[in-house]
Amino acid sequence: MTETTWLTQEAHDRLVEELRSLQGEGMAEVVKKIEAARAEGDLKENGGYHAAREEQAKMAGRIASLKALLDNAQVGQAPTDSSSVQPGMVVTATIGGQKRDFLLGSREVAGGSNLTVYSEQSPIGAALIGAKIGENRSYLTPNGKEVSVTVNAVTPYSG
Repeated sequence: MTETTWLTQEAHDRLVEELRSLQGEGMAEVVKKIEAARAEGDLKENGGYHAAREEQAKMAGRIASLKALLDNAQVGQAPTDSSSVQPGMVVTATIGGQKRDFLLGSREVAGGSNLTVYSEQSPIGAALIGAKIGENRSYLTPNGKEVSVTVNAVTPYSG
């Protein structure tokens, strides 16, 4: 089952541009580095060659990740109904006795912000979808511990 990820139009456009750049000039630049390093001779002890191949592998991984994300993205504006927790909302909650702010959605939406991000599919995200302000819910952590969460405020992400 593929997971749908909510993205703002701005985040979607930014990711499409990153993908285009990586597939175009980004990959072409890495190929040039590999060819230049290969021309130096012995590849076994050629640090430049190995570094360029590693960069190429990382870039290919990011390209695959972006393609999968964009293929399964739901693009739109942040929800405007602040009465319950939904993807694309900044949630202020008391989690295990500590007050925290986080974005429910994708790290890609948060871009350069300092917000903690939880996906809708994460244990806390799945537990809080649809929760109203003042509502208390709980979720199980991966190690089996039950954590209590109280929703204090919900606002649309304005990124």
